[in-house]
Amino acid sequence: MKEREIFSGLRVAPPIFVRVDGRGFKKAIQSLGFKKPYDRAFASAMADCTSMFFEKSGFNTVLAYLFSDEINLFFTDTPFKGRVEKIDSIIASFFSSALTMQLELITPISFDTRIVPLAANDVIEYLRWRQSEAWNNYVVSYGYYTLLKQGLKPYNAAARLKNMKQSEIHELTFQNGVNLGKTPCWQRRGIMIYGEASNNHAANKKIIQNWNIPLFKTAEGRMLIDCTLRV
Repeated sequence: MKEREIFSGLRVAPPIFVRVDGRGFKKAIQSLGFKKPYDRAFASAMADCTSMFFEKSGFNTVLAYLFSDEINLFFTDTPFKGRVEKIDSIIASFFSSALTMQLELITPISFDTRIVPLAANDVIEYLRWRQSEAWNNYVVSYGYYTLLKQGLKPYNAAARLKNMKQSEIHELTFQNGVNLGKTPCWQRRGIMIYGEASNNHAANKKIIQNWNIPLFKTAEGRMLIDCTLRV
């Protein structure tokens, strides 16, 4: 029956991003009382799980970029000879168990993963894309919970947001006490995690959680990514 394992030989060549997404989190974490739409404690748990992945997974991770319940991991080499089934399943199971431990959950959670192969010069463009998605998610999330506070039902709030421009959502939240340009940087731009050479020795890397990252489309953002890739 070995021949029935038709996907076991599917492989991918580096470099790659692996995008990890939370699945069905609402039910699992609603009893923890996290603030909506963003909570520092939940973001810290996600960041700590990612740092743990750098240190304990056995994968040689170059950098990670995360926002909300999404984690993007960049690799310039792949374990298991690039076997897609192995990479996807092990990374998803690692984060599922790590976050369960971090939050001391009693309800099961899960992550799904997808592999994104790309060329080395596509890294910045990929991160710009995900950071743009982080911003869109940020604006819509604040707009959604503002409408809920005004008394709208979830379905009606979601429907109304579909017909609103970002500038209109900005005005909505501002009129309700939230300036979307003044919230913590990590909510707007995400968090980046990477290794930094310790004592000028590349083999001894300190894992850095950067909660105040620049926009990747700027010169400062490109410089941060370039420096991280060279470590």
